[in-house]
Amino acid sequence: MPSYKDKKTGKWYASFYYEKQAGQREKKMKRGFATKREALEWEREFLMQSSSNPEMKFSSFVEIYIRDMKQRIRETTYLTKESIIRKKILPFFSDMKMSDIAPKDVIRWQNEVMSYRDENGAAYSQTYLKAIHNQLSAIFNHAVRFYGLKENPAAKAGSIGEKNASTVNFWTTEEYKKFSYAIMDKPISYYAFEVLYWGGLRIGEMLALTAADIDLKNKTLNINKSYQRINREDVITPPKTKKSIRTISLSDFLCDELREYMKTLYGLNPEDRIFPITKSFMHHEMARGSKAAGVKRIKIHELRHSHISHLINLGFSAVAIGDRVGHESVEITYRYAHLFPSKQIEMADKLEDERSDFDDEIIG
Repeated sequence: MPSYKDKKTGKWYASFYYEKQAGQREKKMKRGFATKREALEWEREFLMQSSSNPEMKFSSFVEIYIRDMKQRIRETTYLTKESIIRKKILPFFSDMKMSDIAPKDVIRWQNEVMSYRDENGAAYSQTYLKAIHNQLSAIFNHAVRFYGLKENPAAKAGSIGEKNASTVNFWTTEEYKKFSYAIMDKPISYYAFEVLYWGGLRIGEMLALTAADIDLKNKTLNINKSYQRINREDVITPPKTKKSIRTISLSDFLCDELREYMKTLYGLNPEDRIFPITKSFMHHEMARGSKAAGVKRIKIHELRHSHISHLINLGFSAVAIGDRVGHESVEITYRYAHLFPSKQIEMADKLEDERSDFDDEIIG
């Protein structure tokens, strides 16, 4: 592993051949190192990365992991993963060898992220702590499955946080009506929130809606894509999951409102978005309307919770609700179980009736 000194600049550089693929040899060169040791270290790390040696540094394996995953997941998911890795994980593990990282190191990192407080003294949420740890564990799992690492130290250390620790906030119908009245001065805001609340759509699904997606004659809404703003550009992506692709029925009043709204969109083509606004605009309107209406501020995604809780109160099953909002019924049951009190009472009553019938048969 030779390195060389550039006589003109006084800097060191590495120059060597390596086997790229299928026996193909390729030359690699990198200049600008202050010392011979730095040049040799860079060459050593490059060769281990190219051969996927688990002795490589964590930072080098992360580049392999990102390369492997980037084309397999949605772009927004990739950007979220990369942000967590580079901001919450790499600063701690960057220079450690993959094979040297032990459960005790993961525990030290866990303690560090759990003790974090922002300028207002707020810690990371339990849900976010869970997401950060899951991402670290995913990196090690990838190394174990495909690159020869013996074990996942994050799995041995145990997880932190909770998946669904956050309280599910929602508005009652009365609270939503107060809010909607407060934003009627901006028609595009009013109609966009009507679709979110009464349709149960995700915000990306609502923002991606085109004229062709709305069938007012048959009173249906076709949901098959999602809108994202990535690197200051509008991007239309597939929906969050396969289950998210669905057609929902619209109530008469929502059809009438959409018909009225779309008449104001002059020159509207079938492929045009009917709500050409952004998520940041919607967040601003959420804050403005909540304050003006005097109702508690909730997140935009919690309008979806509000829609689901309203359907539960109307007596619909988890299966029916899951089909409408693009969730698996088991997820509806798990996350919103506390909102099914009438069903719990109904179950208890039926069990009581069966026991009474059994007792009557024994006594009789």
